[in-house]
Amino acid sequence: MKVLVIDVGGTHVKVLATGQNQRREFESGPSLTPRRLVSKVRKLVNDWEYQAVSIGYPGPVLRNRPVSEPWNLGKGWVGFNFEAAFRCPVKVLNDAAMQALGSYKRGKMLFLGLGTGLGSAMIVDGIIEPMELAHLPYKKASFEDYVGLRGLKRCGKKKWRRNVADVVKRLTAALEPEDVVLGGGNVHKLKKLPPGCRAGDNFNAFLGGFRLWEKDGKTAGVKHPIVRGKGRPVQTVK
Repeated sequence: MKVLVIDVGGTHVKVLATGQNQRREFESGPSLTPRRLVSKVRKLVNDWEYQAVSIGYPGPVLRNRPVSEPWNLGKGWVGFNFEAAFRCPVKVLNDAAMQALGSYKRGKMLFLGLGTGLGSAMIVDGIIEPMELAHLPYKKASFEDYVGLRGLKRCGKKKWRRNVADVVKRLTAALEPEDVVLGGGNVHKLKKLPPGCRAGDNFNAFLGGFRLWEKDGKTAGVKHPIVRGKGRPVQTVK
């Protein structure tokens, strides 16, 4: 099966399909509604073949549907019928959970995404459990207020790094994972990773999107061309 993976972010939407080695993207932002998303994606990939779609959504998802509107995008996501719009089967997953799935190796893994906010997910023996740890109380506010983008801008890199290390230590002690992955766009701002952690890659979101359609977590012989390292090829459109 050929799968189209859509990673919806606050600044860009990135797409990649089975058999392709170059991801494509366009800008998102407050004017991006789900209807506009579908229109732009279909236009962007009109020369690609796919039979199913995976969508990484920046918010909570229940029963394959967004359950709240994203604060940094347009309105209309809750209740939108993506299968009707794309005219094929669609699976919607929280974006942190999709990147976690792409980062997963074995056992009990905690994923923390250091981006605009704090994405979080647990995977236990291959079972994904999206989590909303970002808004739990921490110091005078929440985890997200200290290790998300607001915390980075307010505290500066040095203090932000200390906050990240402290938050990781607290969550690791509470959840007792065997493996901890730090992903998101700001992970590269850490001088060194907290003990017991490994760095994720935003491109793992695509691998997670492909894995959503794999039977029993196996690739069934299909190798998905995830491009790694610097200088990844990208095609952008306005």
